[in-house]
Formats: sequence, C-alpha cells, structure tokens
Amino acid sequence: MAHSYTQLLYHIVFSTKERRPWLDAALRPRLFKYLAGAIRDEGGHAIRIDGVADHIHILCRLRQDKAISDIVRGIKANSSKWIHEKFAAIAQFGWQNGYAAFSVSHSQAERVERYIARQESHHRRLSFQDEFVELLRRHGIEFDERYLWA
Repeated sequence: MAHSYTQLLYHIVFSTKERRPWLDAALRPRLFKYLAGAIRDEGGHAIRIDGVADHIHILCRLRQDKAISDIVRGIKANSSKWIHEKFAAIAQFGWQNGYAAFSVSHSQAERVERYIARQESHHRRLSFQDEFVELLRRHGIEFDERYLWA
C-alpha cells in the first residue's frame, strides 16, 4: 500500500507537580492554546483541552510515526518553560513526572470531548485523585496505589 491511513485518538491526562493548584482561571485559556499549538507542531491536532487548577485533559489526534511518550514529554517540557517565562509569579511550577493516555475509538470521541469540557463542574464533586483512579480502572490499567502519587 502506498500510503498509511490512521485515526489515532488519545485522551491524555497529567497533573501539576504534587497536584498544586497553579493553573488559575486566567492562565488556563492561554495554556490550553499553547498546548494546542505544541500538539500541532508535532503533527497532531488538539480536539479539546480543558482542566482545572491542578490537572489537564487533552483529546487529540496524533501521528502514527511518533511515540506518544515523546509527544507528551515534549509538550510538558515546552509548556513548563513557557509558563516559567510568562508567569514569573509561579516560579516553582512543574508538571508531575508521569501521565496517563487512553486510546479513544472514533465512536466515543464526542463523549470524551464532552467529559473533558465539563471538568470544572465534574471536580466540584470528585477529586483529581479519585477521577484518575476511576479512569485507570475503567480502562483496565493495573496499578499499585502505594506508588500512584509518589
């Protein structure tokens, strides 16, 4: 076959270092726009980015020839540098070391997009830690809670 055709959708989640509430309402829209550009620079397309003060969710389409770990590492490093340059008041800012990424079928993309769009209301009743554990369990990912927040 002369060409490759893929539809690789991912739901990516990562939090601030120690889940500190550094992402205030004024910073988030600018950060989400920056992250969308960073994903575009990797040849991907951000479908929806949203989050709250201590974590973000991204629904995106990524290229088949780039490892998701490399893309996430790059967008986290670049956005952290950008935050340090643009928001000197949060000089201690950092992202957590890891991330979660879940494959999303085309038929579920709108559902995931709505879920991401409702982060603020969602987190009025559920902590990030509880949400994260729920996502891992829902996707059948094994984990040891002793090491989950280290």
